[in-house]
Amino acid sequence: MDQSLLVFMTVAEKNNFTRAAEALHMTQPAVSQHIQALESSIGAKLLDRSNKHVRLNKAGEIVYRHGKEIEGLYTRMQRLVDDLMHTASGTLTIGASYTFGEYVLPHAIAYLQAHYPMIKPTITIGNTKEISSLVAGGQLDIGIVEGELEHERLHAESFAKDRMYVVAASSHSLGRVHDTNAASLQQETWIVREEGSGTREVTERMFMEQGVNPENRMVFGSTQIIKESVEAGLGISLLSHWAVRKEIALGTISKLTVGGRAVERDFTLLTGLHQQHTKAAELFIDILRERKGWPEQP
Repeated sequence: MDQSLLVFMTVAEKNNFTRAAEALHMTQPAVSQHIQALESSIGAKLLDRSNKHVRLNKAGEIVYRHGKEIEGLYTRMQRLVDDLMHTASGTLTIGASYTFGEYVLPHAIAYLQAHYPMIKPTITIGNTKEISSLVAGGQLDIGIVEGELEHERLHAESFAKDRMYVVAASSHSLGRVHDTNAASLQQETWIVREEGSGTREVTERMFMEQGVNPENRMVFGSTQIIKESVEAGLGISLLSHWAVRKEIALGTISKLTVGGRAVERDFTLLTGLHQQHTKAAELFIDILRERKGWPEQP
């Protein structure tokens, strides 16, 4: 990878020439020379400098974004070459949206480590929009999100179904029934995820299908705080059975169907549209498809 581009990206991430020089084990004048060489090659200034900070300007943001993509391609190229000479090993960058990433992915990673200890996974958790963007940008080898997704730079494959239920505290009036209807949903306080979340998308779809538009809503940014709030009796929510299976077993949360059935969505595997997979990525994709190591569904 071009050394001047690597130096520029480090300066951009550290926001400081001195810290970048320390991270790169270079002198500060050498860092400055690399930045000047890159700016000369690009034909534009890339950084706004002050006494305390260095920040990207508009041109710098473009170069940095594409530099991250180049870095991802370079790393993948090196791993593909290594795969020709060795068994599956090296880093594997995986991104997942919250439900899968926090409640299912750890089991799949444990299976991977038990059978392929030379593979070193790195995990990024974010909402569906964030993960799809990182995979499209080449910064992640694999992404797993909830729901269907179309993206011009991604290959999307549904590999499993997720069942979702209305959940309420066991002490809540709905906690004493197993099924509910639209009229009951309308009058309750709902705790929902933020925009861009796969869980939020399914919740809104359920509202539309049931013909309800609850007036009382609270938006929280993580499934964990939603579960705690439901347990505390603050409101009800729609969550994956993976997310609440322990609380249901403990009896602190109850799950309900709507009109006699659970709400279903897909777990979707995301990879770059024309991306050649490393051996490590191929093995992990097989683990996902065959659901190896996953806990038994409740």
